[in-house]
Amino acid sequence: MAIMPDTWIKQMAEQSGMIKPFVAEQNKNGVISYGLSSYGYDARVANEFKVFTNVNNAMVDPKNFSDESFIQRNDDSCIIPPNSFVLARTVEYFIIPREVLVVCLGKSTYARCGIIVNVTPLEPEWEGHVTLEFSNTTPLPAKVYANEGACQFLFLKGESTCEVSYLDRSGKYMKQRGVTLPKL
Repeated sequence: MAIMPDTWIKQMAEQSGMIKPFVAEQNKNGVISYGLSSYGYDARVANEFKVFTNVNNAMVDPKNFSDESFIQRNDDSCIIPPNSFVLARTVEYFIIPREVLVVCLGKSTYARCGIIVNVTPLEPEWEGHVTLEFSNTTPLPAKVYANEGACQFLFLKGESTCEVSYLDRSGKYMKQRGVTLPKL
């Protein structure tokens, strides 16, 4: 399995729409950087946030998820309460090729502030907005900025094409738009 370079990412984004909208170079002027990097793509967080709260005394249950577990915020930034959690999504829409698996790592700027970004792998032939999970591991409120870099996606090309892709399995998160909640 090989990690794919900037030239391949750019070609796939421009020719087959693998990343939309696509930023062909690092934008870092006064913002947390985003755009194409040497061996990855730094995606932005959109201005749509779901902040977990205990106001309604709801329980978080992945088999029976209730929207009473969070409050919706659409803003230029989001404050994550201490030791709390926020769901968000990427600005970018991804269409993953059949021979590629994508993994995501958080940006160091957020990690150094105790904000951890988690994303499960983007499987072959998956497409959609990526739901981002932000955890504030500090005892202080933490701020996340919309339309700025949040995480880096690394594209791993398999030695051969998979037999069954996410599309073939009719994956439950296929073509998701917006922040997508857990499904069973």
